[in-house]
Amino acid sequence: MINRELIRLKLVQELYSYHQRGLHNPIVAEKELLLSLDKAYDLYNYLLLLMVEVSRMAVRMHEMRQSRSKRLADGEYWSSKFIDNRFILQLEANRQLRDYCEEHALSWADHEDFTRTLYNTIEESEYYRNYMATVDSTYEEDRELWRLIYRNLIVGNEELDHLLEDQSIYWNDDRHIVDTFVLKTINRFRADSPASQLIMPKYKSDSDRDFALKLLRHTLEGQEYYNGLIAASAKGWEFRRIAVMDRIILQLGLAEITSFPSIPVSVSINEYLEITKAYSTPRSGKYINGTLDAIARQLMDEGKLVKESQKD
Repeated sequence: MINRELIRLKLVQELYSYHQRGLHNPIVAEKELLLSLDKAYDLYNYLLLLMVEVSRMAVRMHEMRQSRSKRLADGEYWSSKFIDNRFILQLEANRQLRDYCEEHALSWADHEDFTRTLYNTIEESEYYRNYMATVDSTYEEDRELWRLIYRNLIVGNEELDHLLEDQSIYWNDDRHIVDTFVLKTINRFRADSPASQLIMPKYKSDSDRDFALKLLRHTLEGQEYYNGLIAASAKGWEFRRIAVMDRIILQLGLAEITSFPSIPVSVSINEYLEITKAYSTPRSGKYINGTLDAIARQLMDEGKLVKESQKD
């Protein structure tokens, strides 16, 4: 699940914190970075578990309504279609999700009011009403209902944002990326998906974890060198006047450009431009783009930077 987009984002956050706290211990920075990435994977599992918990709330509400109707003899019929949804039953039975949440003590038990409110909101939605209007549905329709619920009622849910922020400072800026992985996970389920089906692993491969640590080390070890390149390119502009966040983004960008020959310069620059939009000023994007591009061209002209595609 943890991809390089998320790794770069976490590196910017960690390096900013590292400098703000005046730390000078790379080992501490590495441990903090890995912990931050672990917490992102916790969030991924926690949000998958949220859907399961909402379904469990639906079961409780269904049982309560049935009991009341029986007691009042009002003849009211309550359909069990939503709680019998095959996708959500698969997700609830998924061993990897269940084991991970148990091992890391992830639970929504203390947030019953939120899950009840979310379930009530789901019942009021048009796609829920359309789904419940028919007696039967295909597996694809079962899965699509939960995709719509997640995309429209969980993504961007401000109450959920506040709840998550109160639980972990590491989750503040992870939602928008982790949400995309939850949606991808929903789409990966099939009618014959067993309980043993794997949800997304923490890292797609060991190379991604190595990328995170290597990029952090190169940024810290080469900080003076990268600052020198930045200062030399800042014509008519004092280095100390460059915003701290812009400096960190530039340092990371230069570390990646110079340390990972397999990654095209344009790809690295574009990735850090996206981060700039979220973490820096509106004017910073043009400056960071121009600076990274100019320094990369200079290093290539001097023979100090050779990308794999340009090697003989």
